[in-house]
Amino acid sequence: MSTPNFDRLAKPYRWLEYASFGLMLERCRFYFLSACATTRRALILGDGDGRFAQRLLQANPSIEVDAVDASAQMLQALRQRALTVSTAAAQRVHTIHADIRAFPPEQRDNDPGYDLVVSHFFLDCLTSNEIDALADRLRDCLAPNALWLISDFAIPQRGWLRPVAQLVVRSLYFAFDCLTQLRMKKLPDYAGALEQRGFFRVQQKTFLGGLLTTELWRKQPRKP
Repeated sequence: MSTPNFDRLAKPYRWLEYASFGLMLERCRFYFLSACATTRRALILGDGDGRFAQRLLQANPSIEVDAVDASAQMLQALRQRALTVSTAAAQRVHTIHADIRAFPPEQRDNDPGYDLVVSHFFLDCLTSNEIDALADRLRDCLAPNALWLISDFAIPQRGWLRPVAQLVVRSLYFAFDCLTQLRMKKLPDYAGALEQRGFFRVQQKTFLGGLLTTELWRKQPRKP
């Protein structure tokens, strides 16, 4: 199981993103930020250079954050952004250098679990089977009615934008393969994986004709 190397992208990541999509990916990340303002404990997966974590700490002055990333340089950028909020905010962030495919979520005694999971433009780095396994591992570490906030690329089901989106996604995978050795070739079916494991989509917003999507999912209680 090889792990892509995103370290070399840590410094130019934001500017590469702006050059490619302007502010649209940021609009996706932050669209449902208000829904996270009262959450208590968050697990953030692959936040890149930490722009969402920074905004979450600003919007929610008491939240505790566990941020997992396979890139040590990305985690360093995240910690630096947390410090720009305040020293106290940075102390509420625990960074974990790990491949999420092998990461065991922390279960604390007398704690109901994470009530927020965040994965912005991250699940597209995993296969559908890997997301199946991730959802299985995370479910028992989540509080009842926990939220899962997801932003990602998508292929519209129909219309003239569908072939354009397909070309964009293929180009992005090719570029990330060259830069990081990410071997993915197509978008995974994360929606199917989450639905099969007891999550349901609460809200969705799309951008750029459906090429970008941001969604709120919620954990359903297990049936007796």
